[in-house]
Amino acid sequence: MSGGLIALLDDVAALARLAAASVDDVAAGAAKAGAKAAGVVIDDAAVTPQYVSGVDPSRELPMIRRIFWGSLRNKLLIILPALLLISAFIPGIIPVILLLGGTYLCYEGAEKVWHKVRGHAEAADAPAPDRGPEAEAKVTRGAITTDFILSCEIMVIALNEVAVESLWVRAFILVVVAIIITVAVYGAVALIVKMDDIGLHLTKRDAPATQRTGHLLVAAMPKVLTVITVVGTIAMLWVGGHILLQASYDLGWHLPYDLVHKLESPVAEIPAIGGALAWLINTMCSAILGILWGSGVMVLVQAVRRVLPFGKKKSTSH
Repeated sequence: MSGGLIALLDDVAALARLAAASVDDVAAGAAKAGAKAAGVVIDDAAVTPQYVSGVDPSRELPMIRRIFWGSLRNKLLIILPALLLISAFIPGIIPVILLLGGTYLCYEGAEKVWHKVRGHAEAADAPAPDRGPEAEAKVTRGAITTDFILSCEIMVIALNEVAVESLWVRAFILVVVAIIITVAVYGAVALIVKMDDIGLHLTKRDAPATQRTGHLLVAAMPKVLTVITVVGTIAMLWVGGHILLQASYDLGWHLPYDLVHKLESPVAEIPAIGGALAWLINTMCSAILGILWGSGVMVLVQAVRRVLPFGKKKSTSH
């Protein structure tokens, strides 16, 4: 009996160690995958506030809540099962999906840059305050649709970073990434869109220091939104270009990746700052590739739109 009990305890201990190792794998994988998807996450956070711009302040958080749940459903119920099936049965298609996603990011980033350079104002996607619940529902659905595209990119990037893990570990990691990123993005969005209200509330307090803080928040929010948009655009180009480098390497074209690696190598061994310098060179090369590739795709898309009848209507990017 005692031998059986000891054997059972050994099995329990082994299972506990296995579970602890799995938790560590999931945590490490989620951190790695989330970091790689950071550029798209920043863009997601930069995009969403425009959908609630101009609405009644009392409707801002309910709209963000609906977009949040829509985003989570996109990731967990549609994208996650599809990616797990792809990774289990046709993993060779993942670099192709990444290549398409990287191209999309480069195109969107380049389009934003050229619109800014040419001085074109981007169309407002947000509803006017007096359009009513039907317009609000339509805009919310549009935001969820846009989020679906960005969520696909986030999840594919995350999956590619943990492709060597077992199916169940990949599943757990993607669930963790989906939940954490969605909470982080829409928590940040909720804070951003309500920051001016918080500032206005503080301006009505009696303490002069509190009033100054409130005025500072109100004045700073337009600049904060501008900075987020700029950072989001740069991140799109950098992440998109890096995805192109990695995906082309995985598909057998090694020249671009090897060239960037050769540029990194001379500075990588410099004590203390070598790693940072190598990262900076890689990032700059990826961003340059992103703007060049995205600009080429933009020219091609515009040419196709001029030829095709249904493409002549001016499109709006998110």
